[in-house]
Amino acid sequence: MSTATSSPRTAVGGRAAMTAATALAPAVWGTTYLVTTELLPAEHPLFAALLRALPAGIVALALTRALPRGAWWGRTAALGALNVGAFFPLLLLTAERLPGGVAATLGAVQPILVVGLAGAVLHERISAWRLGWGVTGVVGVGLVVLGPSAAFDAVGLAAGLGGAAAMATGTTLAKRWGRPPGVGPMAFAGWQLTAGGLVLLPLALLVEGVPAHVDAPAVAGYLWLGSVGGLIAYTLWFRGIGALPVTATALLGLLSPLVAAALGALVLGETFSAVQLAGFALALAALLAGQLDPGGGRRA
Repeated sequence: MSTATSSPRTAVGGRAAMTAATALAPAVWGTTYLVTTELLPAEHPLFAALLRALPAGIVALALTRALPRGAWWGRTAALGALNVGAFFPLLLLTAERLPGGVAATLGAVQPILVVGLAGAVLHERISAWRLGWGVTGVVGVGLVVLGPSAAFDAVGLAAGLGGAAAMATGTTLAKRWGRPPGVGPMAFAGWQLTAGGLVLLPLALLVEGVPAHVDAPAVAGYLWLGSVGGLIAYTLWFRGIGALPVTATALLGLLSPLVAAALGALVLGETFSAVQLAGFALALAALLAGQLDPGGGRRA
């Protein structure tokens, strides 16, 4: 009797713990805006993306000593190009070209894209519940970070939407393909970080080159983005994708703009209006509600 009654509780507790651990990844990614604008040399998003990806990927390969096999070479190249090679520089370019609020709102569109891709790619029934909360989350984030003084730059807008689309596609494909048997999440993350870093290497060196001046704060910023924001965050993220519904996982991405806004208040002295606080609460409600599916069944 005790085993039968405790098993569902254990399952719920295990999923809650997995969700909390996975949520750390987008929370860490929310620091990207502050680190990029306050610590890194300007106009070098490709170089920053390269240092965020390739060293972390090489460290992961050295620690796990696992390499792709067979079809996984091609899959790794595709996932690395989407989740790292495209997403990293587009995210950093967006952070450079747009105010953090506008950039964050564009990133919040990702869960909505994942809902559509889950139906098209994974052939799963689309959860109207999660789709609705995804839209609600974008509205909430918009209330938090958008204001009358928000500036719009065409290149920045295109980069923000492109980055959201790349990450949404990569997340969905990672869910479809899963991980090879016996390959842990760190090795899986390391494959993609290395593949994405190799895509970025010639682009960064040929298009931008190395910044003329890299000071101590910039070094700290690069180290943060590569270690915590790269290797650790992506290890947690891909572990979560394998265990949780893909759209529920994508909704955790709402934490990124919320963390970015909170850091703006704590570090840069920005203040929240009543409307912004309401938006913050709305986005958090969307994030939490999106982890549930009252309809049940196998849904995205």
